[in-house]
Amino acid sequence: MGINLDDFDRSILRLLQTNCDLPLNAIAERVHLSRNACWRRIKRLDDDGVIRARVALLDPQKMNLGLRVLISVRTDKHTPEWLDAFHKAVAGMSEITEVLRTSGQTDYILTAIVPDMKSYDQLYQRLIERIELSDVSSSFVMEEIKSTTALPLSYV
Repeated sequence: MGINLDDFDRSILRLLQTNCDLPLNAIAERVHLSRNACWRRIKRLDDDGVIRARVALLDPQKMNLGLRVLISVRTDKHTPEWLDAFHKAVAGMSEITEVLRTSGQTDYILTAIVPDMKSYDQLYQRLIERIELSDVSSSFVMEEIKSTTALPLSYV
């Protein structure tokens, strides 16, 4: 269930998704609203939960985190107890930045960011110690062609 946004809201969100540090005056000027009207819209988008967080995106290379791994996980356990244990296992591993439950042959796809192959192997060992899995396979990102945190706004 989405929220209805008008052109002003979408323009504001496009700007904020690109740079949430833009001064309010700059946003208002770019979207052709008064400062107060712009502030009220941003406040409403915050209050309505459209804006979940304002964060700094770090450069993985500069943080010595040059290896991104896509981990495919299959399990033959589908009980609430196993699912709770799985949630706890991955939640406590800061290298795992994304966990998605999927349809098809793979039950979960995890994204991990680590310095190197040795660090990935250590992460893998910790993961299989914490939770019983049927199959784990990994793909290593060779080149990042597109990566964005910006959501498409043409559907709302």
